[in-house]
Amino acid sequence: METLYFYLPAAESVRDFFELGGDVLLLIAALTLVMWALIFERLFYLMRQHRHTTAEAVAAWRARGEHSSWHAHQIREYLISCVQQELERHMLVIKTCVALCPLLGLLGTVTGMIEVFEVMALSGSGNPRSMAAGVSKATVPTMAGMVAALSGVAMSAYLQRKVSNERQLLSAQLPLAQ
Repeated sequence: METLYFYLPAAESVRDFFELGGDVLLLIAALTLVMWALIFERLFYLMRQHRHTTAEAVAAWRARGEHSSWHAHQIREYLISCVQQELERHMLVIKTCVALCPLLGLLGTVTGMIEVFEVMALSGSGNPRSMAAGVSKATVPTMAGMVAALSGVAMSAYLQRKVSNERQLLSAQLPLAQ
């Protein structure tokens, strides 16, 4: 039976890019995939589930008869804290992924430069063609790590701002009696 292979220029370009950048590029891609999966999870939570969590906290607060005692203040803080904990879930992991992306790019730079020096030591000269593969393995992961980090920084800042705004909105929805 004959197997059909489809020519996909985009897939071939991606494969060539990964070959050009070396093994560290696979680590950067995996880390970026995890980072963006968590970002999308947070966006989904904010769009869908956060309303229900907030509504439950507001309902629990309104179900209380009095809102002025020390005990009521503590319950209010607890409700806000529970909602905030849900809001900030995975945010630290996202920030860690953002910080790791350029570091993995730097690792790619170091491994690529080691390859350049190895070629220089084996060939005994500074032949540009023989060093080109190592130079690309030194620069491509750096660029990929920086691009991944920049996209993560932008979304992380957006999510952090959204978390802060939602906490303030919840505080306003849980008024204290004077």
